[in-house]
Amino acid sequence: MTALYDSHAKKKATNLSINSDLLKKAKELKINISNSLEKTLVELIKKQEIKNWEKENKSSIHSYNQRVAKNGTYGDEMRTF
Repeated sequence: MTALYDSHAKKKATNLSINSDLLKKAKELKINISNSLEKTLVELIKKQEIKNWEKENKSSIHSYNQRVAKNGTYGDEMRTF
């Protein structure tokens, strides 16, 4: 499986707008905001890429499921469970 992103890529400064009270509380709790954002972005990107893959392959998945429903899977007759 290919990497989701280059984890060794150089960091880049950016400007964000965050609820001031939320930011204050995160700083009080010594939460690493940059690290937290990166972890959240990784999860959001994974979820979106899964949705995109499912959308792109919907037709093939549907065809496969129809074929299995009609013909079963290889080795069905040999299973003992």
